[in-house]
This record gives sequence, structure tokens and C-alpha cells, in this order.
Amino acid sequence: MQNLNISTLIKKTNYHRPLIFNSVLWFLAFVILLFIFSKGQAPITVDYIYTIIFLIALAIPVSFNFYVLIPKFLKQEKYILYSLYFIANLLVFILLSNWLLQPMLNILFPDYFFVSYLSKSNMFLVFTIFLVTTTLLKLAEDWFYFNTNENKLLRLKNQQIETQLSTLRAQINPHFLFNSLNVVYALALEKKDGIKKAIVQLSDILRYVIYDSDTEWVTLKEEITLIKNYIAFQNHRVETPNITNFDIDITNEQFKIYPMLLLPLLENSYKHGIVANEAHIPIQLKLTQHGNNLEFKISNANLNIKNAIEDKHSGIGLENLKNNLNLIYPNQHYFKIEANKDIFQVTLYITNEA
Repeated sequence: MQNLNISTLIKKTNYHRPLIFNSVLWFLAFVILLFIFSKGQAPITVDYIYTIIFLIALAIPVSFNFYVLIPKFLKQEKYILYSLYFIANLLVFILLSNWLLQPMLNILFPDYFFVSYLSKSNMFLVFTIFLVTTTLLKLAEDWFYFNTNENKLLRLKNQQIETQLSTLRAQINPHFLFNSLNVVYALALEKKDGIKKAIVQLSDILRYVIYDSDTEWVTLKEEITLIKNYIAFQNHRVETPNITNFDIDITNEQFKIYPMLLLPLLENSYKHGIVANEAHIPIQLKLTQHGNNLEFKISNANLNIKNAIEDKHSGIGLENLKNNLNLIYPNQHYFKIEANKDIFQVTLYITNEA
């Protein structure tokens, strides 16, 4: 199954727009400073010129803070270094502005007389407020876009998991139906009396498999009923007595698990551990549930381990089960297959933290 390249998709749909952010920021700064420099009166040409030049003087330390200090120090959690460089950046450009701003204005615009808009102390105050405010705005903007991308990433991952689960479930149902029809076919060939009852039982099982299990979670009680019905259905094919032992030790029948989680293991045991009308080691099932933990052990005679593992068709059920476990119970399950010349055993352990 081909996975979505989520990281690439996120990059292609990145909502981060530095040009828009800076355009809005500097436009608002221009309006505010123009109002301050014109003292709330209708601004004149000299006010516009001073405001623009002052913004250029401010833009240099602000941009240095945005694109050098924040990414290299603050975002790398080098807080002390960032604080020292932030203060140095602030002081250097305050001093330069105090020394050079007025002379440069007089040189560039000799036809205008620029009054002292800001004292040295006010210059320090304006630069400090502006750098601190823009830093907070920049961090807020970065957080907003980071949070937007994180939410989008989570939605894409959920969509990917749902797609994978739907595909796997679509594979499980035909696989189960194929195996079950083989049983009915075998009964028909042998003209056994229980074929009508077997078909009715198969209908009940398929109703659950196709319709009732088409949900995110089912109760442990429902899965146990499914297993018991499947054992009864298989008994029509296998006439050897005591072919399956099902030991149940649970404290909560309403314990939630993913649908069709246990049946593939039982199917595998019947398919590879039982030959009809021959005496074999019984299939042993043990289901234990206490608290948030569930353990399912199943073992059968190892009659055809080579086919059970290597045959491309017979491995579909177990392979899909492994994929489902990795998707539904990441880091919350344990799945182990053990085999020797006599016994094939599977152990499944899950923790339901939901």
C-alpha cells in the first residue's frame, strides 16, 4: 500500500506568507508613527519623509532580529545568547540612529527643516517598544502557522489511517468469505446433513462481518460471540471431537476492541492446523482481559508451516492483522508467532488506553 507523502504535501500547502505579514506590519507601523510624529494633526510632507526614514532605520534591527537572532538563537532554545544579542542589536541601532539619522535627513533633504521629533530617551523608548512588540508579533505569527500546519498534518494522518484501514477491511471480508465458502463447498460435495444449518450460521457470521463490524470499535462480548459462531460453523466440516478448546477469563464484556481482530487468527488455525476427520492436537484458545489489558493466545498443530508462512494467499489474514495492529494500536500491542515441529502458536497482547 502506497503511503501519502505528508511532509511534501504540507510544504506544498504551507500557509506561511512572510510578504503579507511584513506588509501589514510595516503599514501599521507607518500609520502609528505618522500619527505620533504629526502629534495627531494633519501630517505634512516633512512628517511623511521623517516617518519613512525612521521606519527604514527601524527595519534594519527588526529584520536582523526576525531572520537571524530568532531562528538561530531563540528557536534553538539559546535564551541567554538571544537576550544578549537582542540587547546589543537594540543598543547599536539606537546609538546609530541618534548619531546619523538627523545628519542624513539634512543631507538627503536640504530643502526641508526637520525639527527634533524624538529626544534621545524617547528614541530609546520607541526602539525598545518596537523591537519587543514586533518580536512578540513574529512569535505569534510563527506559532499560528506552526499550529495550522500541525492541525493539517494530524488531519492528513487521520485520513491516511482511515484510508488504510478501509482498504485492509475490504481485503479481510472477501478473504473470510472465500475461506467460508470453501467450507460450504466441502459440505456440499460430501452431501452432509448439516449443510443447511451451516449456511444459516454462515449467514449470521457474514451479517456481523459485513454490517455489524462496520464501526470503529466493538465490544469484547460481540467478538466472543463471533468466535463461538465460527467454531460452531467449522464443526460441520470437522467431525473430530474436542477439536477446539476456548478458555475465557474476562472481567468486562464491554471492553472495546477493533472489529475482526481475533477471527483471522482462528481462521489461520483451522486452515493450517486441522485436517477433517483426522485426530490432531486440539486448537487451544485462551482469551484473558483485566483492566485495560487483553491477551489472546491461540495454538494449533503444526501440519503445514511452510504453506502457512510462505504461500502468498494464505498469509493475507495474518498480514492484514499486523497492519491493523500497527495502525490502531501503535506502541500498544505485542504480537508474537512461535513455531516448532509440533505446535504453531500466536500471542496477541493489546492495551486499550482509550
